[in-house]
Amino acid sequence: MRTQVAIVGAGPAGLLLGALLAKAGVESVVLERRSAEYVLGRIRAGVLEQVTVDLLDAAGAGARMHVEGLPHAGIELCFGGSRHRIDFHDLTGGKQVMVYGQTEVTRDLMDLRESQGLATIYEAEDVSVHGFDGSRPSVRFTQDGRPYELECDFIAGCDGYHGVSRQSVPHSALRKYERIYPFGWLGVLSETPPVSHELIYSNHERGFALCSMRSATRSRYYVQCALDDKVEHWSDAAFWAELRARLDDAAADALVTGPSIEKSIAPLRSFVAEPMRFGRLFLAGDAAHIVPPTGAKGLNLAAGDVGLLARAFEEHYRDRSDAAIDDYSARCLRRVWRAERFSWWFTSLMHKFPETGAFGQKMQAAELDYLVHSRAAATALAENYVGLPL
Repeated sequence: MRTQVAIVGAGPAGLLLGALLAKAGVESVVLERRSAEYVLGRIRAGVLEQVTVDLLDAAGAGARMHVEGLPHAGIELCFGGSRHRIDFHDLTGGKQVMVYGQTEVTRDLMDLRESQGLATIYEAEDVSVHGFDGSRPSVRFTQDGRPYELECDFIAGCDGYHGVSRQSVPHSALRKYERIYPFGWLGVLSETPPVSHELIYSNHERGFALCSMRSATRSRYYVQCALDDKVEHWSDAAFWAELRARLDDAAADALVTGPSIEKSIAPLRSFVAEPMRFGRLFLAGDAAHIVPPTGAKGLNLAAGDVGLLARAFEEHYRDRSDAAIDDYSARCLRRVWRAERFSWWFTSLMHKFPETGAFGQKMQAAELDYLVHSRAAATALAENYVGLPL
């Protein structure tokens, strides 16, 4: 088997890269160790920056998003018993974000790839990458007990934090930076209308809370919890009571509750691996970096990575130029670290840390008060939230 670009991982990053390459006339094969059904079963966030929306449109996968997605022109910050709106349109010259679930993004990209007859190999076992430090890279795997080797010009590692791509890089060639946060997010998905038409981020003495949605009839809510907490310790009634306690009175009264259709606890971390290129192996998305979900940057950073990578591969084959390939890691990391900074700052501002104490809570309150009364401070938040240019 042979292709120009072997893409390891059929999440939204890998599938988006494949779609962009197809538009540019570059061949690719996508390999995924899980089944398509498993990939679609992952519950993830879905706040899309304009850059991500534009890339999905460029790939030909944006039609359903524009029909079913929910454009948002702001967010609300809740603290001290009141809510304050950050107006993206006003502060950023008309920019906004699109609320559209990551599962739906993945489904659209899967359907597009299938409609184009492009090669995707699911349930590829024992995947390993080889020869990326030379001129003849390849990806080996087994399927139905039979061994295969996929020869290629380049390998794109879009297989996530635990994937084989980054783990195949010699440890001496990697620099890793990590921050583990001392809490998690308990999340509930429910078939209930959202409590507000925009996201509510709440800083409360009991801990952080977030009110978000997947559609006009499906809501996603989170409360900060201990790292060692267990889902089975939380009944639906206990979750709704805790969420209400962390909201302002108006939101608490308007909250519509119902049975959870998914409940989970997610730890929070910041992580970056440098560089993002090793010869003919390129890391993208969670394979290279993780952000806490507070700033809604994970999927958007991955989309930015593969947008730059697709452009670099296109220039290699069309123009016989490797300038963009050589610049890939540096360009990505500059954007990654800006998003890491914003996500770390927003997480630090909105959550209750063990060491916060009374003084720390007062500092958070003072910063939030400054944020909602200073146009300059609000603009900085809005610019980062809607997304920096690619």
